[in-house]
Amino acid sequence: MKIEINAKNRDVKGTSASRRLRHDKKVPGILYGGTTESKSIVFDGQELFQQFKHEAFHASILTLILDGKKESVLLRDYQMHPVKNTIQHIDLQRINENEKISVKVPFHFINADSAPGVKLEGGIVSSIMVDVDISCLPKDLPTYIEVDLGALEMGDSIHLSDIVVPEGVELTTLSEDNDPIITSVSQPKVVVEEVVEATPEGEEGAEGEEGAEGEEGAEGADTKSDSSNLSDAKKEDSKK
Repeated sequence: MKIEINAKNRDVKGTSASRRLRHDKKVPGILYGGTTESKSIVFDGQELFQQFKHEAFHASILTLILDGKKESVLLRDYQMHPVKNTIQHIDLQRINENEKISVKVPFHFINADSAPGVKLEGGIVSSIMVDVDISCLPKDLPTYIEVDLGALEMGDSIHLSDIVVPEGVELTTLSEDNDPIITSVSQPKVVVEEVVEATPEGEEGAEGEEGAEGEEGAEGADTKSDSSNLSDAKKEDSKK
């Protein structure tokens, strides 16, 4: 996919100037690298965002049209507004077709639904890595690297060394001491909820009545004892 972006040279610089550009729906940027000096540039915000939202924009050689002149460039950095989701600033690097570049490209996972561990055993796919650092000449740069999950059974995983990359592409993260897992198929976690059994109403009621009767009996016994004592006191008085 060939992506072209239009820009103009930017004469005004500084925080205040950049703020005014953003207010006018423009995006300030910088172009650097190669044998030419760095340039401050500016983009139409809406036009740039239409290209920016494509995945290929982030891992492809872009064609920058700067005041009518074309240059091959690579996206190196950008800043987004935390709320408005608009591009605040963008950095582009000039590309030398004869020099290798280091780029981060995404993985594309395919055939996950047809993997035996998912389709037959009810497992779930866990993607631990979603992209990878590579090195290659600009002409060999892939937009993404495909990872086929079609043969994975329950408990299987794919390591970085299992990936087949296009000719001329080197996985810079991979080494003898570092061969990370990219993705795996595992059993889904089951959450067990604790069930609290309710006490039968009959038992609670019986206990309550029993307690009430016991209290009532005790209270009655106390009353009888008080009456007996009073009667004895009266008899003593009459004898006197």
